[in-house]
Amino acid sequence: MEALDSWKEEKRSAYLYQALAQIETNPLHKKMFLDLSGLAERQAKIWEKKLIDANVAIPEAYHPDLRIRTVLWLVQCFGIKSLRAALAALKVRGMSAYQGVPVTSHPMPVTLEDVGKGHSSISKGNNIRAAVFGINDGLISNASLILGIAGANAGNQFILLAGLAGLLAGASSMAAGEYVSVRSQREMLEYQLALEKSELELYPEEEAAELALIYQARGIPKDEAEKVANLLIKDPEKALDTLAREELGINPSDLVSPLGAAISSFVAFAIGAFIPLIPYVFDLSAANLSITIGLTAISLFSVGSILSIFTQRNTWWSGLRMLLIGAVAGAFTYFIGSLFGVSSSM
Repeated sequence: MEALDSWKEEKRSAYLYQALAQIETNPLHKKMFLDLSGLAERQAKIWEKKLIDANVAIPEAYHPDLRIRTVLWLVQCFGIKSLRAALAALKVRGMSAYQGVPVTSHPMPVTLEDVGKGHSSISKGNNIRAAVFGINDGLISNASLILGIAGANAGNQFILLAGLAGLLAGASSMAAGEYVSVRSQREMLEYQLALEKSELELYPEEEAAELALIYQARGIPKDEAEKVANLLIKDPEKALDTLAREELGINPSDLVSPLGAAISSFVAFAIGAFIPLIPYVFDLSAANLSITIGLTAISLFSVGSILSIFTQRNTWWSGLRMLLIGAVAGAFTYFIGSLFGVSSSM
């Protein structure tokens, strides 16, 4: 029963908004949730009328299930901002108000051409950052593995075999994890977008009102917020994109291919994991371990410096911090390997 399910969705949203309004201390956000609760009740009335016309029995009242009660308990413990993803999955609007972006740094769109500007560059930046982190994971994990085995006084051939095994195992694990993660995220986003599209077609005025309330919660004057919201609703494609971003706090461009994400993760990890193995693969000299340490140190500093682009930290400090983290991990595994090497020779 689509109408009954939609009625339950709206009643659940109204209940959640009321509960969040009780938890929220920010007056603007509290008002937003109270007003959104009223809109959800109005939308539930639309579905209620359809159910009555179809002679379908309507439950006397909405009763939250265990999942809703658990999420609200977690919100009370950790705050709304920390549970944005879970709340968005429950069709709670207004999560963009908790993204910590000042209104002045995210200017209000005044034309349809302004909508969505800057989001593509942000998405590309996140992809680059994910690739850098993947390389860094492979670099530290395999360098630590090699140092641990070298500490046990293993031969070069054994180190090479273990390093290649670590590369393949780590890259495969990263790829599998990324596939499951992205697939789950994609399914959630697809469900939310389909639901939003259906509601936009059914009651566009209520959707415009919800969007205006969210803009107001971010500090935009009421008249201006309503003007832009009504303007957006006139273009269904851009309206859906904006509603997803502003109401649910999700990015439609995040609908990436799970297989593509898995392959990218595998490649990024493998690149990082291969760097410490270079001396052993090409058997450069008897000082393979020293060359590995040098290559790893240079790479760690480089990765840390690149990450400073995203963290806005000092380039040198970011590079040195990453180098220190890798050095601690490598020294620890080398020490553990030495203990096993000593015990095995006794």
